Amino acid sequence: MSNGDIFVGEVIGTAILILFGAGVCAAVTLRHSKARASGWVVIAFGWGFGVLAGAYTAAPLSGGQLNPAVTIGIAVDTGTWDKVWVYLLGQMVGAMLGAVLAYLVYLAQFQANVRQPGTAEDAAEEPTPTLGIFSTIPEIRNPVANLITEIIATTALVLPILAFGLTKGLGESGTLVLIVSLLVVGIGLSLGGPTGYAINPARDLGPRIVHTFLPIPNKGTSDWGYAWIPVVGPLVGGALAGLLYNLAF
Repeated sequence: MSNGDIFVGEVIGTAILILFGAGVCAAVTLRHSKARASGWVVIAFGWGFGVLAGAYTAAPLSGGQLNPAVTIGIAVDTGTWDKVWVYLLGQMVGAMLGAVLAYLVYLAQFQANVRQPGTAEDAAEEPTPTLGIFSTIPEIRNPVANLITEIIATTALVLPILAFGLTKGLGESGTLVLIVSLLVVGIGLSLGGPTGYAINPARDLGPRIVHTFLPIPNKGTSDWGYAWIPVVGPLVGGALAGLLYNLAF
């Protein structure tokens, strides 16, 4: 694969991933959305389908890694680092593009993110915080615990992805992408509660950058004090998965 193919594939695939993922978070979060308050299970499946669509689309061009943690895990396992920078650049550009596209899909809802008239007691409904649509927010802010969660959850993603490669014909049949998408759903349902399961540095950092600059009314903070955890944790988890795979398999 050429550098150009890798870059284009990762941009397109990651953009689709974030479009679906940020899109389902917007659908569940924002007022005047038909899916509002439909819950965590919907979010987990939305992200899983995002992986499915993005990875299938990118696979012919770049292999559809779509995640710096996966890229690092593969590089640690194989010892091949020369194209890592191309993958990471494409993933970051794609993540930011996907966040912008999700914003445009829900443009009217974002513009309506203003204080709503009260009900019986004239209480006013506050504008909806929007960072959680784009990036992760921990339920309990504890840097050590949050970092451990992201490391373990990402290892639980990348190690099976590497092991799936041992099954002959799985990648060629296209089943591998489907299985990985279901893996992402499973991680969301089982391990996503504490931090929102970034498990992908580009998925969190790219949209967080976009959130900082988007003209969203009453958007709230972009929480840059927390932003290092969903970057460092997944990178450590990806590298750890590569080391474990190399040692055990």
